[in-house]
Amino acid sequence: MDNLKIDSHKLNYHPARIAEWFKAEDDWRKAKKIYPIYIEISPSGTCNHRCVFCSLDFMGYQKKILDADVLKSRISEMAELGVKSIMFAGEGEPLLHRKMSEIAIHAKNVGIDTAFTTNAVSLTEKFCQETLESIVWIKVSINAGSEKTYSEIHRAPEKHFFLVLGNIRRAVKIRDKNKYSCTIGAQMLLLPENLNEVVVLARKLRDAGCDYFVVKLHSQHPKSRIKRYEKLRYDSGDIDKIEENLKKIGTRNFQAVVRKRTAVKLKEDLKPYSECYSAPFFWAYITADGDVYSCSMFLGDKRFLLGNIYEKSFKEIWEGETRKNNWRLMRKFDVSGCRKNCRMDECNRFLQRLKNPPPHVNFI
Repeated sequence: MDNLKIDSHKLNYHPARIAEWFKAEDDWRKAKKIYPIYIEISPSGTCNHRCVFCSLDFMGYQKKILDADVLKSRISEMAELGVKSIMFAGEGEPLLHRKMSEIAIHAKNVGIDTAFTTNAVSLTEKFCQETLESIVWIKVSINAGSEKTYSEIHRAPEKHFFLVLGNIRRAVKIRDKNKYSCTIGAQMLLLPENLNEVVVLARKLRDAGCDYFVVKLHSQHPKSRIKRYEKLRYDSGDIDKIEENLKKIGTRNFQAVVRKRTAVKLKEDLKPYSECYSAPFFWAYITADGDVYSCSMFLGDKRFLLGNIYEKSFKEIWEGETRKNNWRLMRKFDVSGCRKNCRMDECNRFLQRLKNPPPHVNFI
């Protein structure tokens, strides 16, 4: 059971924001007031791993760190404007930011739900003691069930494999001891190298106390310099077998989710929607140098760059002329060249159905 809707979306739980979007239509005066529900922020541009599948390698792993005071100021503003959640992840490892605890606690205090996607090498005891209470969930990227394969995929020392598992166990222990509500999970990107280690890893994570484990399928980022898995295709029989084996080790407190919908969508020639309805409305991305983008697939593309948080307030960026131009662009933007299974794909499918309902919808 995918109780967390990992292989789906949760936009349908925000009917008021959707209603605003419907009412806006061609009216920029209304459209500019529709703020993101969710924002992904990259607090650090650098990373301590060089994973063989990294989709944001084209960003260059630059040693850039978002200024904590500026970021906290913008987060306070975002909360007032209606932003509901922030995931700290991005083109680098978020926990490498030395003031990450301070930032996450601040976000919680101003009313924003916070989450982390991390390789967990820097998931220290100090961070957990200070910050777990303020975090909704943590998802650990761990892509093998053995130290050897882990080292090959993450391009990191073998000892990091054991370090990460130990960090997860300690985080769970601190969470449980203090009765914090933070959900702690993990994700593996399914590759030919780790295909036979999925269940092995799942058992280790279950025994470490993880709440869930996700098996994600690779989707090539058009801008990525890594082309190693560009032609990777998944066998439906392998996917079904993995799911069947994972069900056997699931417990009341541990669920394993194989993103099977992704497998189906990867085989599609065309998307079921002709335009992106989500950008520039329901989400945004902020890079480690403060640039605000309406879509993370187009990092570096000036058409999607809305402004910079060092130069303007978030309100000035979101309601400004540059976002207006992006809003106009997206109303006729060809999505056929976009990344398959992008962050907003499920949301776009949902909005497409709302925009184009089937017959007889009034007979509820």
